[in-house]
Amino acid sequence: MTPYRMANTFKDMVLLTHNIIDRFTTIEQRPWGVEGSMMELTKQVGDLTKIVMTQENYYFKEREQNDPNYHSNKDRIGNELADIIYATIRVARHYNIDLEKAYLKARAEEDAFLKSMNK
Repeated sequence: MTPYRMANTFKDMVLLTHNIIDRFTTIEQRPWGVEGSMMELTKQVGDLTKIVMTQENYYFKEREQNDPNYHSNKDRIGNELADIIYATIRVARHYNIDLEKAYLKARAEEDAFLKSMNK
């Protein structure tokens, strides 16, 4: 799979992510443990938080105008969301979890709960 081809399915996204992880491992000469993956996931959530807070005007306008780290737009939000998916797939890979199955199971459980509440 070419790294920049549009993924057709969730499984394609996972395979693309695994390919990129393997390539980084070759360059970095060591695999990331789950602890490093969790730190990266936490960092990415923090980056998303900062960008969303900027987008929703929680910071002074001067900060956004003077510091490029506080520039916000939908592309930056999308990039951070994509980084969070990447980091989540990395953690799932460590524990050999089929993330697509886990996601569908969790949503089915929520759906059943809502149906039991007549919602």
